[in-house]
Amino acid sequence: MKLRYIIVDDESIAHRVIEKYCTDLPFLQLEANCYDALQALSLLRERSVDLIFLDINMPKLKGFDFLRTLDSPPQVIVTSAYQEYALEGFELNVCDYLLKPFSFERFLKAVNKAMDAFSRTVVKRPPANADEQERGIFIKGDKKYHQLRLDDIVYIEAAGNYSKIVLRREEIKTPQKISDLEALLTGSEFLRVHKSFIVATSKITELEGNQIRLGKITVPIGRAYKLAVTRFLKL
Repeated sequence: MKLRYIIVDDESIAHRVIEKYCTDLPFLQLEANCYDALQALSLLRERSVDLIFLDINMPKLKGFDFLRTLDSPPQVIVTSAYQEYALEGFELNVCDYLLKPFSFERFLKAVNKAMDAFSRTVVKRPPANADEQERGIFIKGDKKYHQLRLDDIVYIEAAGNYSKIVLRREEIKTPQKISDLEALLTGSEFLRVHKSFIVATSKITELEGNQIRLGKITVPIGRAYKLAVTRFLKL
C-alpha cells in the first residue's frame, strides 16, 4: 500500500528536502508539487491524495485557511518555520507538526504517524490465501463492518463526508474516503474514472463521449481521468 502525497509550499527548497526524504520511503508516491494553496485546491478538485505536506505562511491563501476549506481532508503533516501555530494545527487535527529545519528521523516519525492513521481508516479482511484476498474485503458502515465480495461491487461514489458503495442488490454508506477505498481496491478489477467515482471494470457495458455505462447506470468520466480510462480500455 502506498500513500499518495502532495507538497504545498511556496519555497522550492522545502520541496527538494521533502522529496529527498521521501525517496528513501518506498511506500510514499509523489502526486504533485503545489507552490501555493490555490494550486492545491485546484488539484484536489480533480483527484484525491492520502497525505499533504503543508506549509503555513504562503501568499494568496494561508495553509490553515486552505485546510479549513477541505470538507474531508487527508492526513496532513505541517512543515513550518513558525512554532507558535502548532496548537492551532493540532486543533485542526493535523497528523504532526514539523518545525523547519527538521531531520530525516523526525520526518520519518511524522510519516509513520500518518501511515498508522491512514491504515486505521482502511480495514482489510485477513486473507487465508491470495485468492481469498481477491474475493472479499471488510468495509465500515453503520457502526459495524460489512464483508463485501469484490465481484458484487458495481461502482463507488464519493458523497460528501462518506462514500456510497453500490452493490448488485444493495447500497452501503461508509465514512471511508473514496481515496482510501481506491487504495484498498488494487488491481485491474476497479478503475478510477472521476474524482467522485470508481467503477468495476467487469460491469462496464458501454463508453460514449465522457460517460461510462454500467448496464442502466451512467457514470461521468472526469477530464483528468480520460486518458487513464482510454488507455485501460485500449481505445
